[in-house]
Amino acid sequence: VEHLKVVQLKELLADDNRFLNRELNRMSGTEIVGTDFGLKPVIEMARQVASTDSPVLLLGETGVGKDVIANAIHYSSTRRDGPFITVNSGAIPDSLIDSELFGHEKGAFTGALQQKRGRFERAHGGTIFLDEIGELPLQAQVRLLRVLQEKEIERVGGTTNVPVDIRIIAATHCDLQAMIDEGSFRQDLWFRLNVFPIRIPPLRQRMIDMPALVNHFVERKANQQKLKAIPAVAPGALDRLMAYDWPGNIRELENVIERALILDPKGPLTFDMLVTPNDGLQSSHSQADSHGRATTLDEAVEAHIRTVLDQCAGRIHGEGGAAELLGMNPSTLRSKMKKLGILYGRSANG
Repeated sequence: VEHLKVVQLKELLADDNRFLNRELNRMSGTEIVGTDFGLKPVIEMARQVASTDSPVLLLGETGVGKDVIANAIHYSSTRRDGPFITVNSGAIPDSLIDSELFGHEKGAFTGALQQKRGRFERAHGGTIFLDEIGELPLQAQVRLLRVLQEKEIERVGGTTNVPVDIRIIAATHCDLQAMIDEGSFRQDLWFRLNVFPIRIPPLRQRMIDMPALVNHFVERKANQQKLKAIPAVAPGALDRLMAYDWPGNIRELENVIERALILDPKGPLTFDMLVTPNDGLQSSHSQADSHGRATTLDEAVEAHIRTVLDQCAGRIHGEGGAAELLGMNPSTLRSKMKKLGILYGRSANG
């Protein structure tokens, strides 16, 4: 019996190690840039709440770095030696969400060949980061509310409650209040999560950080690509980057710099692939009209999206798709395209 317990414990530890190693690899390089300028208020709020166990709700557009702030809060807290478990609420199919979050017992359903601990159990003694909380199905919202209230979970197919000692950090780019009004998000859950909201500004509102961000990403991406030397940024290139609206925020900036290094690894980096309102607007999508009317910011963004779509042969999803290159969620990109009148899918084909 004792031998069996030891074997089970080893399996649990090995399972945890594999899971945590994946998480660490995913989070590598999450240094915060802008702590003295554009992100200073955010960092100060993060420091204030880190020492508590209060829930935190991170608000901001896609790509602003909510995961990096969540990571910073955890590693500045008394739970820093415990696990930091990330859940992308929108990436888990509805049919698997309960099993992924709360685990299941052996035989709970077809294919449940052994007991599985969910993300909440894995986060015991540490922090669980629920990214894109607005994408969580209503039935999972009910169970999450119970975790917040009772500090315990029940595995799928189980009959006993499992206590969990966790700190919850949630994040969303959605307007949760609007979702409450339309009935897709529970108001009682919002009350529980909205104890300490932190709003992270979009990149266009923290252009003061652009030089530091560019230096950071150029150095990091050059090292990742194993370049012999870190290429210089061309004169005027920073002005070009600062004239752009950055709908994909930090994630899009990172992707643009990576693409520039691939195209011109020796430099200097000009970022000419980026269409800004200050360009001569050479493409058919971005030229001024015959009366010399200045191009609006929406027209410049539309031109950039069309350029990336052309590079991807119109593909939005998947590796190398337009959403990945722009650093945006596919749903956010489709919404932006719809707003700008850019056809996609069957509509684009006639």
